[in-house]
Amino acid sequence: MAHDSPAVSIVLPCYNEEGNVRALLKAVHEALDPLQLPCEIIVIDDGSTDGSWAAVKECAARDPLLRGLRLARNCGQSAALWAGIKAARGRVIITLDADLQNDPRDVPAFLRALEKFDCVCGSRVAARGRGDNWVRIASSRIANWVRNRVSGDDIQDAGCSYRAFKRECVADLKFFKGMHRFLPTLIKMEGFTVAEIPISHHRRLAGQTHYGVWNRLFASFYDLLAVRWMKKRMFRWEIAEKIN
Repeated sequence: MAHDSPAVSIVLPCYNEEGNVRALLKAVHEALDPLQLPCEIIVIDDGSTDGSWAAVKECAARDPLLRGLRLARNCGQSAALWAGIKAARGRVIITLDADLQNDPRDVPAFLRALEKFDCVCGSRVAARGRGDNWVRIASSRIANWVRNRVSGDDIQDAGCSYRAFKRECVADLKFFKGMHRFLPTLIKMEGFTVAEIPISHHRRLAGQTHYGVWNRLFASFYDLLAVRWMKKRMFRWEIAEKIN
């Protein structure tokens, strides 16, 4: 049942996923219900031009855990993700894509890993051969190699949106276009611990992919340089004493 202060918020950015959204919400419930945790499910429709929003409203009419947000126009994955994160009320926030390539059955593994870390990121490295064609696999490997070389990070699969983190990890983050690609690095910069776990990865069964070589690597290069600049310029302080 619904809860005023849920333990877990599932955040699902969605763009033109009419063929997947009903099956996705069913799969999320199959993963969450046995855990018996107070939770909420938030779908953010990023200005879809198909029947995605109608499907969300249909599901919400019979699902008290489901909340829906529809952006006034298509703003991109970063904006949709951030809108969902800001709306989330859970102590733990879990984000995953709406295309059913991320498997909700991995949620318990994320929650177990969060007992030791502040943020846990999914890694598709071991499973991608079963869910993607060689172009997507190659472009992802190149993009991750470049990102790690430039940013000085060691995330194996920075492009994977399947993540779980404590809400304090994002309390002071600043939103910018493309930030979803660098969320683990940004969370590390705030002083939190980040780990990766292997996850399942499935082939897309409905709809069309929204990513290719261009927006996996080249379109994010300016963002990557900005993140590198922030890492070099960031400073920290510690209060030694306080009056009043």
